[in-house]
Amino acid sequence: MAGSGRRWGGLSLRLRLTLVTAGLVAVGLALGAVALTWVVSTSRISALDEAAGERAATVSRLVADDRLPRSLPVTEPGEMTQVLDADGRVVASSANASRTLPILDGPDLAALRAAGPATSRTAYDERARVVAAPASWRGEPVTVVVALPLRDVEGVVRALRVSLIGVVPTLTLLLAGVIWFAVGRALRPVEELRRAAARVAVEGGPGALPVPSADDELGALARTLNEMLDRLDRAAARQRGFVEDAAHELRSPLSSLRASVEVAVAHPEAVSAADLSAELQPEVLRMQALVDDLLLLARVGAAPSARRPVDLAAVAAEVVAAVPSEVPVDLRGHGMAFGDAAALGRVVRNLVENAVRHASGAVRVTVTEGGVVVEDDGPGVPEGERERVFERFVRLDEARERGAGGTGLGLSIAREIARDHGGDVTLGESELGGLGARLSLPVDGDAAV
Repeated sequence: MAGSGRRWGGLSLRLRLTLVTAGLVAVGLALGAVALTWVVSTSRISALDEAAGERAATVSRLVADDRLPRSLPVTEPGEMTQVLDADGRVVASSANASRTLPILDGPDLAALRAAGPATSRTAYDERARVVAAPASWRGEPVTVVVALPLRDVEGVVRALRVSLIGVVPTLTLLLAGVIWFAVGRALRPVEELRRAAARVAVEGGPGALPVPSADDELGALARTLNEMLDRLDRAAARQRGFVEDAAHELRSPLSSLRASVEVAVAHPEAVSAADLSAELQPEVLRMQALVDDLLLLARVGAAPSARRPVDLAAVAAEVVAAVPSEVPVDLRGHGMAFGDAAALGRVVRNLVENAVRHASGAVRVTVTEGGVVVEDDGPGVPEGERERVFERFVRLDEARERGAGGTGLGLSIAREIARDHGGDVTLGESELGGLGARLSLPVDGDAAV
């Protein structure tokens, strides 16, 4: 059973569709042929029964009126009519039947009276439709018997069956050919998509899958696949750039650590353990912060987090209390958003830390419905640089960032988390004269989808 399933699965989709469709067509045609022969046979037999019944009624009236002719009238080919007395003897007969040999003998005649029109063997035919109608002739009970042979009906049905035996396979084969051709044309765009996708898999790059001219499901599939390939290519390029930037950023602190260790090893009498520790600790802390930020960026969007309504004012108050600052931080307003409280807290923390790092004397955090605005009175960011600072490891003042312990990932992390929540982080002018960072978030679950 499993082997047959594997063999069936090994056939091409075109062949499987053709075989299944042709099989269903063959079954339908066979059932139709059976139904047709049954209908033809039934209708012809019903016509014979009706003709025999009418003839029996006509002869019964002649019997009742005592007007029996010498030869009973018949009209249908092979039709025979007799009037039999109670003992089964022939009283009157049609010209094509004997006046001494009854159509049916006594037992068969009695059964026919009870059953109505039936197919029976008569003295003249192997198979015939026979009708028996009771009548009274000169005060004596008699039976009018009419028989119509089934030779013609059975011949028509037999010819119909023979013709259908030849027609059904022929039609099935013709339809299978049509289906094979039609399915091949329908699947041609799919095969072109497969070949193009195989080229992309081998050669790499965004590629461009052929889009069918018809605006149908295959066209929509091709456009969707092209968009997916473009996004994958952009993601791969972004990953390569990220790895290169991360390697570059880690090389500097690692080189510094190596140089300090080599000096300590080469001149142990000149470098004490305390001096070495004091020299290495800032670089180690910087590397730890950088690795933590890299891990956080790698996790953003990798797995869905539990999201629920979040009190942004409470999140901002917790961040302001935790961030060390030499300048006053003014927190005002209230509002709600929908998301992961811990992740949103990290966004607000990054924005507040960035503002505190650059502020001259004041930082203001304003909470609104579905948003947080963090402003400072520092030097700000030129309008042409406000998008570039969201790129990873970009520093407009590298010396100050390093001295403050920045990794160049704070704004990148903030935007990644915000966009993963269905929101964004944008930069603009601040009423305090410096930079204003605006976090916008959805306020309900439907908007966050």
